[in-house]
Amino acid sequence: MARILSQTKSAAVNPLKSSQPLGAALAFLGVDGAMPLFHGSQGCTSFALVLFVRHFKEAIPLQTTAMDEVTTILGGADNLEEAILNLKVRTKPKLIGVCTTALVETRGEDCAGDIASIRLKRAEEIAGTQIVLANTPDFDGAIEEGWAKAVTAMIEGITRPGEQVRQSKKVAILPGWNLTVADIEHLREMVESFGLKPVILPDVSGSLDGTVPDRWVTTTYGGTSVEDIRELGTAEHCIVIGEHMRRPAEVLQKLTGVPYVLFQSLTGLKGADRFVSLLSAISGASVPAGVRRRRGQLQDALLDGHFHFGGKKIAIAAEPDQLYQLATFFVGMGSEIAAAVATTDMSKILEKVPAQSVQIGDLGDLEALAAGADLLVTHSHGRQAAQRLGIPLMRVGFPVFDRLGSQHKLTILYQGTRDLVFEVANIFQAYWKAPTPEELDPLRKRETPDGPRPSPLTRH
Repeated sequence: MARILSQTKSAAVNPLKSSQPLGAALAFLGVDGAMPLFHGSQGCTSFALVLFVRHFKEAIPLQTTAMDEVTTILGGADNLEEAILNLKVRTKPKLIGVCTTALVETRGEDCAGDIASIRLKRAEEIAGTQIVLANTPDFDGAIEEGWAKAVTAMIEGITRPGEQVRQSKKVAILPGWNLTVADIEHLREMVESFGLKPVILPDVSGSLDGTVPDRWVTTTYGGTSVEDIRELGTAEHCIVIGEHMRRPAEVLQKLTGVPYVLFQSLTGLKGADRFVSLLSAISGASVPAGVRRRRGQLQDALLDGHFHFGGKKIAIAAEPDQLYQLATFFVGMGSEIAAAVATTDMSKILEKVPAQSVQIGDLGDLEALAAGADLLVTHSHGRQAAQRLGIPLMRVGFPVFDRLGSQHKLTILYQGTRDLVFEVANIFQAYWKAPTPEELDPLRKRETPDGPRPSPLTRH
């Protein structure tokens, strides 16, 4: 069990984490016809928007209630109402996801009461648009918590409660924030290959996959429909990916009775095997030949790649569930976790990270702990630390803004694990330095009474 070391610094040096509101907005972006709304100042929204645009290289629908000095003192209920009405008239969203920020949370505003009042007073004007509130203060948690809170809020606010007639082939899937667009697309294809019908919440693969619509769309286009969220209770099973998604799954089970199975990671042979076995059991079908072939490819990749991983020291900084996902992958390949840094201590998964300790901190902590490591694993803000330490950087998580296509990187199940093995092994090969003769034979230049002793490696 890893020891969790609390943050003792009073300031962040090269911050690692992104905020809860950003995580909630990302979840709302996985719903069709949605508009995330930051309830706070313009600066909070602008900063999140810049990170989204740089990471996805797409136009991102994100709005703000634009609170100023006066509304900060007198209250932001009027700004919230005006923003909702303006969005309804101008963008006609199917869902408005309200994400609170530190400004209104510190002030102690009753945002739930304000939204209830708006619904009552403006019922006709906002008809046809769901309004969901996620309480996500910037000063607490990070992306993981924000994503999970948004999904929980959507289930509580939209899903029809009560026991319902189950559709035998319907499977609800609640993916973690760290699954990429490619991961979710691959997940859907895998489930469908067993003859099952997946409903994924949120589904960023439908809205942030880089397609160009034939017309200007002011909200998200693609993703989970509001109707699908409403009918989640008709699913026969629920599959949950990531410890931070346990709470939404528990809410769904309590609300509708749909049972869930949680996977802490789908990266690696063991997790993929368990997932495929579950799909086979749910569907009653045998594993398709194509899936068996991809498993064989992964086995071959593990054999080819493990020579490059053995004994390597890895330094990782990430959100808790992604830290666990990557650390277990590297340890499974024969590497050692030399440094593990997490954004928050709010997840129980940290205790299962295969490292001696997990430091709650920032990229400054990672740089201090990573001296002598063979690989640095974190997002793009770790590039300066990697350069100073002379260690190669593997970019993962959010944001990745200095490389193209990060959202299309596959990291789960047989194919994703295979790709990860190749990616890391190629990094090691690219940075491999041939040993010098002196390193191979440390006695090469040893002084002797009769002069320098020739190395046995040079004798003929």
